Amino acid sequence: MYDVFLYATNNGFLLEYDTTPSEAVSLASYFKRHVLRSKVKVRSATEEYDVWAAWGSAKDHEWETKRLWHWERSGAVEPVWNGTQSWPWGTEEGVILDRRAVGMGRRLLVRKGERPLDAATHDIVSNEEYLLHRIVRGVPEGAADIVPMQAFPMESNLDIMGALDFRKGCYVGQELTVRTYHTGVVRKRILPVVIQKLERGVQASPSSPLPLYLDIKPVKNNLEKLGPRPRGSGKMLSNQKGVGLALLRLEHVAGVQKGDLKFDIVDGGNATNLSAVPWWPEWWPHEPDTTPTSST
Repeated sequence: MYDVFLYATNNGFLLEYDTTPSEAVSLASYFKRHVLRSKVKVRSATEEYDVWAAWGSAKDHEWETKRLWHWERSGAVEPVWNGTQSWPWGTEEGVILDRRAVGMGRRLLVRKGERPLDAATHDIVSNEEYLLHRIVRGVPEGAADIVPMQAFPMESNLDIMGALDFRKGCYVGQELTVRTYHTGVVRKRILPVVIQKLERGVQASPSSPLPLYLDIKPVKNNLEKLGPRPRGSGKMLSNQKGVGLALLRLEHVAGVQKGDLKFDIVDGGNATNLSAVPWWPEWWPHEPDTTPTSST
């Protein structure tokens, strides 16, 4: 599975995706397998284009509208776009309105080596700043967060980010995705976390990024309290400057919020003196209250 951005051009489409080598077949090679007799040509344009992200200015958010959501009993969530409006992701060539989360801004496709016109009105920041930008909004991206051959679409928040259509078919993985949507349960989500370490009695954040995929183990706060030990563990994903993204079981997140559990970060079964504290981004959809009300 790849997460991609699709840019429409006059004579075709450009797909932006993470080309980091992995267990998965490269996307270009995968497409070529399925061309068959179709009059479609697939080629790499990596050396022809750069992608920039722009956020923070009025132009980067003036198009935002109040988010509406459709919830399924499984826990899957879809954004509901106003059908009377134009294409939700914008119609300007080479520009995508990044609706994966509120505040993400825009993505700009430019010729290799050139700067977008918006560079004149924005501060130029590092890739690390962009990483922080999406971490605090709970947005996974690329092979580091959406692990090829392992990740499931809804656990990776692709439904919430508007990347799934449960009424289209057919596509590879559709059966499992749609079955989970209608009859299953979404048990995990990628959420932002604060990474803390106990240092002389004071909670501090690590100065360097942690390795990817460290285990995040749920631990009881009160070991004397009766009940089964929590099962399973989460995974640390992209992280920077004391915050990160983590794939966590939702039942464990609920336990942390109630104060019954805490998350310890473990390296190969060994304690690290680090903990992870999850939070829900402000824009995150809130499940509607389905509790029946009684009338008198």
